[in-house]
Amino acid sequence: MSDTTTGRTIHQPDTIHLIVLSGMSGGGKTVALRALEDLEFYCVDNLPTALLPQLVAAVSRGMSDKRRNVAVGVDVRNREEDLKRMPEMLSELAAEGVDAHLIFLDCRDEVLIKRYSETRRRHPLSWRGLSLADSIAEERRVLRSLSSIADKVIDSSDMNVHQLRRLIATGYAEATEGLTLMFQSFAFRRGLPLDADFVFDARCLPNPHWDPKLRPLSGKDAQVRDYLEAQPLVAEYFADTARWLDAWLPRFEADDRSYVTISIGCTGGRHRSVYLVEKLAAHYRAQRNGVLTFHRELE
Repeated sequence: MSDTTTGRTIHQPDTIHLIVLSGMSGGGKTVALRALEDLEFYCVDNLPTALLPQLVAAVSRGMSDKRRNVAVGVDVRNREEDLKRMPEMLSELAAEGVDAHLIFLDCRDEVLIKRYSETRRRHPLSWRGLSLADSIAEERRVLRSLSSIADKVIDSSDMNVHQLRRLIATGYAEATEGLTLMFQSFAFRRGLPLDADFVFDARCLPNPHWDPKLRPLSGKDAQVRDYLEAQPLVAEYFADTARWLDAWLPRFEADDRSYVTISIGCTGGRHRSVYLVEKLAAHYRAQRNGVLTFHRELE
């Protein structure tokens, strides 16, 4: 990762905190935007840059919360002349008291080509009849005015989805007041998550995998939820886990920790662990901001 700034605190009352996410197509803008959405940012993807001042004005008028956090995705689908005006626009917003950050998601060309090849997506500039390599080169040219003024440049070439989400969440968790929680599900058969602070083993619980109707589904599906919620052992496991976290998370918060990852695993990482992650995340979202989820085997 290349970071062009040490990062600024965005804790100021009565201020609109604006994060503009831009960068190379395939570099991770959507992932980053979702991470900010989990941190309670008001997010808009692919906003025409000419409308940015109007969006900020609307947020200023319509939101009563003293800490107003907005994230906007801006990419090469915008008109080139509008992208060139972005530095001037951000300067004008700053003069009006908006705390604005520009994050640029970069990635090496060979990695971008591989990602496009694996997903079979079309590059946004492919309609011009350019090859993929030429489209990437043209995109770099068009976005040069943004990358050169970015507060933070993140190279996602060697990151997976979870690492990028964690990087974004860690960098901007200050906007959520207090400890940010990441709940992630995983399969033990594929190994422990390397970034886990706490690991819980759900393999002792009844397994929906053995029901042929439930096997293709995940813990996000209503049928699987109904199956697991009918099991007293699952309810006991959830209650004990939440009780333990309720007792110990405040100790970490008091120790100035800003980010904790709680990993829950089962055999395949699709049913029991996913269900528990979603249920725990819902439990804590009712109490605090800054709760994220990630399902390693589903994503």
